[in-house]
Amino acid sequence: MPDSAQTPTRLRIDFVSDVVCPWCAIGLASLEQALERTRGEVEAEIHFQPFELNPPLGAEGEDVAEHLLKKYGMPAEQLAANQEAIRQRGAALGFTFDMARRRRIHNTFDAHRLLHWAELEGKQRELKHALLRAYFTEGRDVSDHATLVDIANSAGLPADRAREILTSDAFAEDVRAVEQFFLQQGIHAVPAVIIDRKHLISGGQPVEVFERALREIAAAKRD
Repeated sequence: MPDSAQTPTRLRIDFVSDVVCPWCAIGLASLEQALERTRGEVEAEIHFQPFELNPPLGAEGEDVAEHLLKKYGMPAEQLAANQEAIRQRGAALGFTFDMARRRRIHNTFDAHRLLHWAELEGKQRELKHALLRAYFTEGRDVSDHATLVDIANSAGLPADRAREILTSDAFAEDVRAVEQFFLQQGIHAVPAVIIDRKHLISGGQPVEVFERALREIAAAKRD
């Protein structure tokens, strides 16, 4: 057990992910539970960084099954098995995947622009959760501007400003620059969890993996 008088070790966490990535939702839930387990030992500053799984995707999106078959050659039987495994992992972590509602995959560039803005407003984590819930639990179109405005507002951000951003190219260059930075750093799959800019944990790992890593990195930083 940590010393009750010990000051928590501050760690920066860059969580590189997309809002239509199911393993990113699982990874975030696992990480947050690990941070709860290490409360008092670790104090994390999480920055959600953009990554687009499907940057060329048009505004109309694509049927999820057709998209995965085309991209990965995944037949319907394998897709169903994978989705059930994801649903179960999410349920164990308290996150609800409603696969019957999540029928399409969408372009997420505008969602990332709002996330960039939300960080400036101190509401990035709230918006990230709202976007993941809107897409995976409620089956909403996270590329539709009206829907994005509503999601941003539900996360405590002003709807008028969200609408202004979406109808302009605000933060577009910023998002592209950050995306390119992480691609150049070798990040080609998500989630990618980078602790203190040098320790990489890839994928939707179990809570115990994140917990152990947080404790080890924090201990090494204190030494």
